[in-house]
Amino acid sequence: METTKTNEDWNQPQSNIPNFKVDPIVVLILGIITCGLYLIYWNVKMAEVLNAVNNKEVISPTIAIVTGCCGLNLFFYWLVGRDALPKVYQLTGQPNKDDSTLLLVLGLFFPMISAMIVQSEVNKLYN
Repeated sequence: METTKTNEDWNQPQSNIPNFKVDPIVVLILGIITCGLYLIYWNVKMAEVLNAVNNKEVISPTIAIVTGCCGLNLFFYWLVGRDALPKVYQLTGQPNKDDSTLLLVLGLFFPMISAMIVQSEVNKLYN
């Protein structure tokens, strides 16, 4: 008699985190080559990921687009560092740290560097 094992996936938690794993160096290079236009796309995708990680809307897509288009990246990175990254640290088992000031200052002068920092932290979710 042959026994078959049924796969009961219905009661397993499903990961609803979108896959957006990009090498941080690629974020820097594409940000420079496109004169920052890539960062608008990156803001929207990162907002989707961080909203899914936090199970609530931390950063609306509208805020992500407006901050990328109008040069207000510092506000985007401040929101990311203050409200969104602590849950990423919790899920990856890292100690909780407040990067909001660092991301705010870098977002003002070097937004591509801030994007690299955030991308490297989010990439740890996919390891």
